[in-house]
Amino acid sequence: MKKTTAIVPVERIWGCILLIRNQKVILDRDLAVLYDVETKALNQAVRRNIKRFPADFMFQLTKAEKKQLVTNCDRFEPLKHSTSMPHAFTEQGIAMLSSVLNSERAINVNIAIMRTFVKLREILGSNELLRRKIESMERKYDEKFEQVFAVLKNMLTEESRPRKQIGFLTEAKGQKEQAKKGKGKR
Repeated sequence: MKKTTAIVPVERIWGCILLIRNQKVILDRDLAVLYDVETKALNQAVRRNIKRFPADFMFQLTKAEKKQLVTNCDRFEPLKHSTSMPHAFTEQGIAMLSSVLNSERAINVNIAIMRTFVKLREILGSNELLRRKIESMERKYDEKFEQVFAVLKNMLTEESRPRKQIGFLTEAKGQKEQAKKGKGKR
């Protein structure tokens, strides 16, 4: 059986996925690098086929989003002085790009990107399952832990209260203690 190696490492694709407007997207400039084309060429191909890219497939970043991106990610520093706003492609938009960019590399890169998105969903799904199990356990053991926390809280508040001195006082030390108490009451 022939062993295939990914044309683009999954880690590289993973690093390109951003969360913008609560959607996982990849920017046009990152896609251009992955596809080994210029960003300008990628955007021209999209403009020629704009009907294939509705708002849920692709959107253009606002100035505020671009500024936040440049501020938070050093790798987007070149965008700082760019007059054009980057385009963000959702998973469906990236899938649609394979019909617009018809090179062998574009097809292979798209396959790698789709596999990465699937893997990301699997990981997030398994984390969701883990979160649900923990919440279920919390509900199940809440009452028992409440008692433990109540006891701990009680112990902590007892430690913070001033305690009576235990033990035996010498006459001289006892007089000093009484004098201190007497000064505070005046």
